[in-house]
Amino acid sequence: MSSAILTIDLDAIAENWRALDAMTGCETAAVVKADAYGLGAAQVAPVLAREGVQRFFVAMAEEGAALRAQLGPDPDILVFSGHMPGDTDLIADHRLTPLLNSIDQLTLQFEALPGHPFGIQLDTGMNRLGMEWEEWAVVAEIAIEQHPVLVMSHLACADEPDHPMNPYQLDLFHQMTDGMDVPRSLAATGGILLGPDYHFDLTRPGIGLYGAAPFVQARPTVRLDLPVVQIRSLREGEVAGYGNSWQAARPSRIATLSTGYADGMLRSLSHKALLWHEGTPCPLVGRVSMDLVTVDVTDLPQEPAFLTLIGPGQGVDQLADQAGTIGYEMLTALGPRYARRYLSG
Repeated sequence: MSSAILTIDLDAIAENWRALDAMTGCETAAVVKADAYGLGAAQVAPVLAREGVQRFFVAMAEEGAALRAQLGPDPDILVFSGHMPGDTDLIADHRLTPLLNSIDQLTLQFEALPGHPFGIQLDTGMNRLGMEWEEWAVVAEIAIEQHPVLVMSHLACADEPDHPMNPYQLDLFHQMTDGMDVPRSLAATGGILLGPDYHFDLTRPGIGLYGAAPFVQARPTVRLDLPVVQIRSLREGEVAGYGNSWQAARPSRIATLSTGYADGMLRSLSHKALLWHEGTPCPLVGRVSMDLVTVDVTDLPQEPAFLTLIGPGQGVDQLADQAGTIGYEMLTALGPRYARRYLSG
């Protein structure tokens, strides 16, 4: 078998949700955008629904429509991008709840889908999505009269607990929403970890469900095993990979593995990544190419059938550190060519 095996532990995802839910005294939703951060929303969301999740968040209406087909009619599915032109039929037909980000979106919602559930997203300083103070002041009374199901904002620096932006945004969110008889939400995973002041009526964990920082106590959820296609012996001074960028400093055994940047093996991992075989680290040597990488297995006592990129030796965040990125990117980059195996029960 030449395809790598990506093992996804659904029980671990459920356990991570339970752990985050236990940290709060409010409702805990789940963010399953970007195909559940690359792990498969069709498999992940039903497991979380059985755990008791009643609200799911996605990035765009198309994701919400696909999720509705998996979850059936009962859970609420909220759309971060709001009500975009062309989304009206998707929102109506699949009973999606747009989080309105502007006066234009609010106007479109009220004209195209009067009486249809909606939420409001406010900008408290991230300058990404949501109505700013001046916009909200103009429409707040009208919007609240239509009974939004949620008013939310998003923290910019929640993964840095001591960052002054956190209390600044918390204070601004209070100023923009206090006194309104509407459920409120400010915290994603990082916000949950900041404590009860940030929890309000609903939290929206995302990355923490999938086993990555800032929820460092999370149970790992993925393992990635890469098959060895070929092993060759190199003499001292021979080279490997594109550009002759690695040269053997000793007689070496080099394994060629089936993965590459087409599969989310970031090119920035060239000469940096470690792979593992039964507790022994093996360095990636040479450049990451589209479909293949080369790994120095000289120090292994036997020829391996596969090496592990994500697993007991290193988690998603450690691999991300080697690539100079974050766990979010590593997870969402995992490619469709990997053979996926789901563990549950």
